[in-house]
Parts: sequence; C-alpha cells; structure tokens
Amino acid sequence: MLLPFVEQSGFAEDAEQSPMSADERNEEDSVDVEVEELMMEELSFLADSMSVVSVQAQPVVAQTDFDRRLLDWALEWLPIRDDNPYFSEKEIDAPDSVVAQQLYWLPTTIEMTYNSVVRRYIDMYLKNRQRQLGALLRLGDYYFPLFDDKLCEWQLPYELKYLPVIESALNAQARSHAGAAGLWQFMPSTARIYGLEVNSLVDERLDPYKSTEAACKFLKSLYALYGDWHLVLAAYNCGPGNVNKAIRRSGGKRDFWSIYPWLPRETRSYVPLFIAAVYSMSYAPEYGIAAEPFAEGGTIMYRNNILALCADTIHTDKRQHLLQTAEVLGVNMAELRSMNPAYMKDVIPGGKDYILALPLNFAGGYVQYEDSIIAYKADSLIHSQKANIDMAQKIMYDGTYSSGGVTYYKVKKGDTLGAIARRFHCSVKQLQKWNGLKNTNLQINQRLKILK
Repeated sequence: MLLPFVEQSGFAEDAEQSPMSADERNEEDSVDVEVEELMMEELSFLADSMSVVSVQAQPVVAQTDFDRRLLDWALEWLPIRDDNPYFSEKEIDAPDSVVAQQLYWLPTTIEMTYNSVVRRYIDMYLKNRQRQLGALLRLGDYYFPLFDDKLCEWQLPYELKYLPVIESALNAQARSHAGAAGLWQFMPSTARIYGLEVNSLVDERLDPYKSTEAACKFLKSLYALYGDWHLVLAAYNCGPGNVNKAIRRSGGKRDFWSIYPWLPRETRSYVPLFIAAVYSMSYAPEYGIAAEPFAEGGTIMYRNNILALCADTIHTDKRQHLLQTAEVLGVNMAELRSMNPAYMKDVIPGGKDYILALPLNFAGGYVQYEDSIIAYKADSLIHSQKANIDMAQKIMYDGTYSSGGVTYYKVKKGDTLGAIARRFHCSVKQLQKWNGLKNTNLQINQRLKILK
C-alpha cells in the first residue's frame, strides 16, 4: 500500500550518512543475521535453478520470501461471477524456460526479471486465481484506456497500468486497514500533496481520473529521485525513507535485487508480484483464460453495483446531487454511484472544477439539460442541506478541519509532535506555543491548533 510521502522517516535526512545509535546498530546486526540465513537457504535453490534455461540473470532471493498477503488483500476486493457459464478451470504447467522467454519478449521499459518468487506469483494468478484473473481482464477493458492516456501524457512506461492490479485489484473503492484508498491506494497526506481533495464530502482518491493523474505525478517524482523503475516501485510501496535506508545498509547499491534483503518483507514481494501481474494479464489469453463476459446490457459487475463499459466525463463547477442527474436523465443510481465513487454523500460540492462520469449515451443529455438537472428537487436535495454540505466540505477525511483561519488536528495512535509539525510545515516549538504545551507528550484524541 502507498504510504505517506512526507510522513516517511525523512527521505532527505535518510540520504545523509549520520552516525548510528545503539538501537540502529542492534537493528543492523539483526539484519546481517537475517541476510546470512537467507543466503544459506538460497544455496540449494541456486543449485536447482542452474538447470533452468533463463534469458536473464537470476537474482538471489529466498524461497521463504514468498508472501501472499498483498495478493490476497487486493483480490478480496474483486467481484467474481460464480455463475459464469463460460468459465472452466484450465490445466496450466508452462516450463520455466518458456515463461522466462515470454517475459523477456514483453515490450516493456521496466525490466521483467524472472526468478522463483516471480514464478510462484505467476502460478497463483494462472493456476489458483483464474476466475479472478478473468474479472481483472474485464475491468482492464474499463480502466486501461484511461491509464494508457495518462501514462502517455506523462511519458511513463505503459506497463505501470498494471500497478493498480496489485494495489486494489482495479477496484476504485478499495480501502486498506492503514487508510489507503482508491485504485492507486493513496494515503490522505500523499493524496493532498499531489492535488487530491480529501474530506468528508469528497475523496478524490476514489476518482479514477484525478487519482490516476496524481499517481502519474508521484511516479514521475520517484523516478526523478531514483532513476530505476524497480526502486520506484519499492518506494511506492514502502516509502522513500525505507528504500534509502536499504540502500545505505547495502553499502550504497542502487538496484532492487541488491538491496532486497534490507527491504521490508512486504516490499520484497512487491516487485515480483508486479512482474507476475504484468505477465499474467498479458499472456492469460494464450493460456485459454479470457475476460469475464459482459453482464446484461453491456455492463461490468463491480462488487454490488455495475459499471457501464463505455463512459464519458462532464466537467462541472455547479453544486448538485447525483440523484438529480439519475432521475432527470433516467440513469441507474447504483451505476451512477459506481462510476463516481469520490462523492461520499452523492453530492458534487461545486465552486471549482469537478468530474462527473456518465454512461456514454447519457453524456449528451446532461449537457443539453444541465440547467433542468441543477434545478430539479434543488430545495430538498441541496438548498436545505447547504449548512451540512458546507461543514462536510471543511472537515477532512482524517478528522482535521479548518475554522476561522485555524486548523484543528485530532491526535491519533502513533502520532508524535515532530511528525505533526512536518505534516503541517511548522516547528515543534510553534506547536507547543500555539497549544500551551510544556513538553512533547501527546494524548490520543487530543485536539491541536495550527495557527497558519
């Protein structure tokens, strides 16, 4: 999951070679022991792999590093049709040499390395998750054209369109226990840095269009920092601070497989899982796994709702309720919600540019009847709720809100005064002065004022 960009352990500070504390030295010693154990386990694996015909170098990884948590979490969000009459399990057992060769020939900028961990993830998709893979292929029909357009605009590798496959299983409404949300699994703080609105009324992390734009900005900034796509993917998962720490502990090496043993366990699995997703989505038809058929009416089943396969977008700055559009134009309300998951209360706040996604055959009708839509039931749906909507627009998703030029922050478990100061671009001394604090101790649910 994507961790906050500014709330990591300071990637700028991590880049400096500062003396280690006793705790850091103990941690360093424990890491060295772990690395030795990994290398010993790998000796037998390397002996076996010598007989495999490979077109790329086999990086040293331990078989014990295979971690299914990322894959299982993402696929939890994936809707599948148990009644699919066209689906039947396929027997798949491709030799390592064939899979390695197929990866090599994929037209990608990001290196598609092949090793035992990548192979085990490929088998999870192709052997154990065939139904889910078919559903992913169909959702790809909906989202990949959008991703391709944005990746092209930002001059990024097209294969990055598979990143939301492992982040959210292409479910725009996916939310992690850590607080990440959307197709690209942004945390609230990172989302705001890259221009997304996150409050109790609108969560643009769930907007496929705006979140994809933000993800492109974020990936571009990470590539400017590292110049290596595997490191970019690692930093996307665990944050630049952890990647810089792994680089430092590896003796300054700057490629994923060299710093692999020093990365968090989940991140060790992240790049292999991404490569497996690229392979599985690219070659599924060759293994007889097809996209899940359309539901009746040419729609895609999306959890409990549906998505129109062909969509268009309207830009609007007018405050409105989704029900106004649904009833005036005759659009299915559940479908309209599924296409516009960013509007938490079904309300588009207005006052600035917002995106309204509509089934393709209704977009022209909205343009023609916009004034009638805005006026329809406006008293009951909008005007009578104005005060509540205004307040909801001010209250941020994580409980932070602004009033009278003052920002109020509610302390959560794990917060420190230093981390809060970095978040709001102020100093610890300023926070202490504004809140009458004599020390840096905090209490959960304590309310802090930020006077800037």
